[in-house]
Amino acid sequence: MLRLKYLLSGLILLLPLGLQAAPKIVEGFEYKRIVPAQQTQVPKGKIEVVELFWYGCPACNRFEPDLNKWLQDKPEDVVFVRMPAQFNPGWVIHAQAYYTAEALGVTEKLHHKLFEAMHKKKRKLKTVDEIAAVFVENGISREKFDKVFNSFGVKTKLANARGMAQRYGAHSVPTVIINGKYRSDATTAGGTYKDLINVINFLINKERNQ
Repeated sequence: MLRLKYLLSGLILLLPLGLQAAPKIVEGFEYKRIVPAQQTQVPKGKIEVVELFWYGCPACNRFEPDLNKWLQDKPEDVVFVRMPAQFNPGWVIHAQAYYTAEALGVTEKLHHKLFEAMHKKKRKLKTVDEIAAVFVENGISREKFDKVFNSFGVKTKLANARGMAQRYGAHSVPTVIINGKYRSDATTAGGTYKDLINVINFLINKERNQ
Protein backbone atom coordinates (compact mmCIF):
# COMPACT_ATOMS: atom_id res chain seq x y z
CA MET A 1 0.00 0.00 0.00
CA LEU A 2 2.83 2.35 0.95
CA ARG A 3 4.62 1.54 -2.29
CA LEU A 4 1.47 2.38 -4.30
CA LYS A 5 1.17 5.68 -2.42
CA TYR A 6 4.72 6.68 -3.41
CA LEU A 7 4.05 5.64 -7.02
CA LEU A 8 0.92 7.78 -7.22
CA SER A 9 2.75 10.72 -5.63
CA GLY A 10 5.46 10.42 -8.26
CA LEU A 11 2.91 10.46 -11.08
CA ILE A 12 1.26 13.57 -9.66
CA LEU A 13 4.62 15.32 -9.42
CA LEU A 14 5.46 14.42 -13.00
CA LEU A 15 2.15 15.60 -14.46
CA PRO A 16 2.88 19.35 -14.35
CA LEU A 17 6.26 18.71 -15.97
CA GLY A 18 4.56 16.93 -18.84
CA LEU A 19 2.13 19.76 -19.30
CA GLN A 20 4.96 22.28 -19.26
CA ALA A 21 6.75 20.31 -21.95
CA ALA A 22 3.82 20.69 -24.36
CA PRO A 23 4.46 23.49 -26.87
CA LYS A 24 2.52 26.66 -26.16
CA ILE A 25 1.56 29.12 -28.86
CA VAL A 26 0.63 32.48 -27.42
CA GLU A 27 -0.42 35.71 -29.09
CA GLY A 28 2.25 38.37 -28.68
CA PHE A 29 4.99 35.74 -28.44
CA GLU A 30 4.82 33.10 -31.20
CA TYR A 31 2.65 35.31 -33.41
CA LYS A 32 1.44 38.90 -33.60
CA ARG A 33 -2.05 40.19 -34.28
CA ILE A 34 -2.41 42.54 -37.27
CA VAL A 35 -4.37 45.65 -36.34
CA PRO A 36 -6.52 46.39 -38.17
CA ALA A 37 -7.09 42.99 -39.76
CA GLN A 38 -6.67 43.05 -43.53
CA GLN A 39 -9.17 41.86 -46.10
CA THR A 40 -8.33 38.55 -47.77
CA GLN A 41 -8.75 37.65 -51.43
CA VAL A 42 -10.30 34.21 -50.91
CA PRO A 43 -13.92 32.98 -51.01
CA LYS A 44 -15.99 32.84 -47.85
CA GLY A 45 -15.22 29.72 -45.85
CA LYS A 46 -11.60 29.61 -47.03
CA ILE A 47 -8.53 30.53 -44.97
CA GLU A 48 -5.77 32.55 -46.62
CA VAL A 49 -2.10 31.87 -45.88
CA VAL A 50 0.32 34.40 -47.41
CA GLU A 51 4.09 33.97 -47.54
CA LEU A 52 6.18 37.11 -47.96
CA PHE A 53 9.52 36.15 -49.50
CA TRP A 54 12.49 37.38 -51.52
CA TYR A 55 14.44 35.26 -53.99
CA GLY A 56 17.76 36.55 -52.69
CA CYS A 57 16.95 35.66 -49.07
CA PRO A 58 18.94 32.66 -47.74
CA ALA A 59 16.32 32.08 -45.03
CA CYS A 60 13.52 31.99 -47.62
CA ASN A 61 15.52 29.45 -49.61
CA ARG A 62 16.03 27.29 -46.51
CA PHE A 63 12.31 27.53 -45.66
CA GLU A 64 11.28 26.17 -49.07
CA PRO A 65 11.64 22.41 -48.25
CA ASP A 66 9.51 22.68 -45.09
CA LEU A 67 6.98 24.89 -46.84
CA ASN A 68 6.71 22.58 -49.86
CA LYS A 69 6.24 19.57 -47.58
CA TRP A 70 3.41 21.42 -45.80
CA LEU A 71 1.85 22.36 -49.14
CA GLN A 72 1.68 18.69 -50.17
CA ASP A 73 -0.82 18.04 -47.34
CA LYS A 74 -2.35 21.51 -47.17
CA PRO A 75 -5.95 21.44 -45.86
CA GLU A 76 -8.58 21.85 -48.56
CA ASP A 77 -10.03 24.97 -46.94
CA VAL A 78 -6.66 26.78 -47.07
CA VAL A 79 -5.63 28.99 -49.98
CA PHE A 80 -1.88 29.60 -50.15
CA VAL A 81 -0.58 32.82 -51.72
CA ARG A 82 3.03 33.78 -52.39
CA MET A 83 3.76 37.51 -52.17
CA PRO A 84 7.22 38.81 -53.12
CA ALA A 85 8.44 41.44 -50.67
CA GLN A 86 9.95 44.75 -51.79
CA PHE A 87 11.56 46.03 -48.59
CA ASN A 88 14.67 47.10 -50.51
CA PRO A 89 14.83 48.77 -53.96
CA GLY A 90 17.01 45.89 -55.19
CA TRP A 91 14.21 43.43 -54.40
CA VAL A 92 11.70 45.00 -56.78
CA ILE A 93 13.13 43.39 -59.91
CA HIS A 94 12.82 39.96 -58.28
CA ALA A 95 9.20 40.65 -57.30
CA GLN A 96 8.67 41.65 -60.92
CA ALA A 97 10.16 38.31 -62.00
CA TYR A 98 7.70 36.43 -59.76
CA TYR A 99 4.64 38.24 -61.10
CA THR A 100 5.93 37.78 -64.66
CA ALA A 101 6.12 34.03 -64.08
CA GLU A 102 2.64 34.12 -62.58
CA ALA A 103 1.21 36.03 -65.56
CA LEU A 104 2.83 33.55 -67.95
CA GLY A 105 1.41 30.60 -66.01
CA VAL A 106 4.81 29.12 -65.17
CA THR A 107 5.09 29.92 -61.46
CA GLU A 108 5.42 26.31 -60.33
CA LYS A 109 8.33 25.77 -62.71
CA LEU A 110 10.13 29.12 -62.44
CA HIS A 111 9.73 29.76 -58.69
CA HIS A 112 12.16 26.98 -57.80
CA LYS A 113 14.46 27.85 -60.70
CA LEU A 114 14.83 31.47 -59.56
CA PHE A 115 15.78 30.35 -56.04
CA GLU A 116 18.18 27.83 -57.51
CA ALA A 117 19.78 30.41 -59.79
CA MET A 118 20.56 32.74 -56.88
CA HIS A 119 21.52 30.29 -54.15
CA LYS A 120 22.91 27.22 -55.87
CA LYS A 121 24.33 28.75 -59.03
CA LYS A 122 25.26 32.05 -57.33
CA ARG A 123 23.74 34.24 -60.04
CA LYS A 124 22.90 37.73 -58.74
CA LEU A 125 19.97 38.37 -61.12
CA LYS A 126 20.40 42.12 -60.76
CA THR A 127 19.40 43.04 -64.30
CA VAL A 128 16.46 42.37 -66.60
CA ASP A 129 18.76 40.47 -68.99
CA GLU A 130 20.00 38.18 -66.21
CA ILE A 131 16.43 37.40 -65.11
CA ALA A 132 15.23 36.96 -68.68
CA ALA A 133 17.99 34.39 -69.21
CA VAL A 134 16.47 32.15 -66.52
CA PHE A 135 13.08 32.31 -68.27
CA VAL A 136 14.62 31.57 -71.68
CA GLU A 137 16.57 28.63 -70.23
CA ASN A 138 13.23 27.22 -69.09
CA GLY A 139 11.33 27.48 -72.35
CA ILE A 140 9.93 31.03 -72.26
CA SER A 141 10.84 33.16 -75.26
CA ARG A 142 12.49 36.52 -74.66
CA GLU A 143 9.67 38.14 -76.62
CA LYS A 144 7.01 36.75 -74.27
CA PHE A 145 9.10 37.68 -71.24
CA ASP A 146 9.61 41.29 -72.36
CA LYS A 147 5.93 41.73 -73.18
CA VAL A 148 4.85 40.73 -69.68
CA PHE A 149 7.74 41.96 -67.49
CA ASN A 150 6.87 45.65 -67.86
CA SER A 151 3.14 45.17 -68.38
CA PHE A 152 0.47 47.14 -66.59
CA GLY A 153 -0.78 43.97 -64.92
CA VAL A 154 2.60 43.16 -63.36
CA LYS A 155 3.13 46.76 -62.23
CA THR A 156 -0.31 46.77 -60.61
CA LYS A 157 0.48 43.59 -58.68
CA LEU A 158 3.80 45.09 -57.54
CA ALA A 159 2.01 48.16 -56.17
CA ASN A 160 -0.64 46.05 -54.43
CA ALA A 161 1.98 43.80 -52.84
CA ARG A 162 3.95 46.80 -51.54
CA GLY A 163 0.83 48.20 -49.92
CA MET A 164 -0.22 44.90 -48.38
CA ALA A 165 3.22 44.25 -46.85
CA GLN A 166 3.05 47.67 -45.17
CA ARG A 167 -0.45 47.03 -43.87
CA TYR A 168 0.61 43.64 -42.56
CA GLY A 169 3.33 45.38 -40.53
CA ALA A 170 5.95 42.99 -41.95
CA HIS A 171 9.61 43.98 -42.00
CA SER A 172 11.47 40.74 -42.77
CA VAL A 173 11.26 37.57 -44.84
CA PRO A 174 10.10 34.91 -44.76
CA THR A 175 7.00 36.15 -42.95
CA VAL A 176 3.67 34.35 -42.99
CA ILE A 177 0.25 36.02 -42.72
CA ILE A 178 -2.79 34.00 -41.65
CA ASN A 179 -6.17 35.20 -42.90
CA GLY A 180 -5.09 38.84 -42.81
CA LYS A 181 -5.19 38.72 -38.99
CA TYR A 182 -1.95 37.20 -37.71
CA ARG A 183 1.76 37.50 -38.56
CA SER A 184 4.66 35.20 -37.69
CA ASP A 185 8.15 34.22 -38.77
CA ALA A 186 10.64 31.54 -37.76
CA THR A 187 12.29 33.66 -35.04
CA THR A 188 8.97 34.71 -33.53
CA ALA A 189 7.51 31.20 -33.81
CA GLY A 190 10.29 29.61 -31.79
CA GLY A 191 13.48 29.64 -33.83
CA THR A 192 12.98 26.97 -36.50
CA TYR A 193 10.96 26.56 -39.68
CA LYS A 194 9.17 23.59 -38.12
CA ASP A 195 8.09 25.93 -35.31
CA LEU A 196 6.72 28.29 -37.94
CA ILE A 197 4.77 25.48 -39.62
CA ASN A 198 3.32 24.59 -36.20
CA VAL A 199 2.20 28.18 -35.71
CA ILE A 200 0.65 28.26 -39.19
CA ASN A 201 -1.36 25.11 -38.41
CA PHE A 202 -2.37 26.45 -35.00
CA LEU A 203 -3.66 29.72 -36.49
CA ILE A 204 -5.50 27.90 -39.28
CA ASN A 205 -7.34 25.88 -36.64
CA LYS A 206 -7.98 29.03 -34.66
CA GLU A 207 -9.59 30.65 -37.69
CA ARG A 208 -11.51 27.50 -38.53
CA ASN A 209 -13.04 27.46 -35.05
CA GLN A 210 -14.02 31.14 -34.97
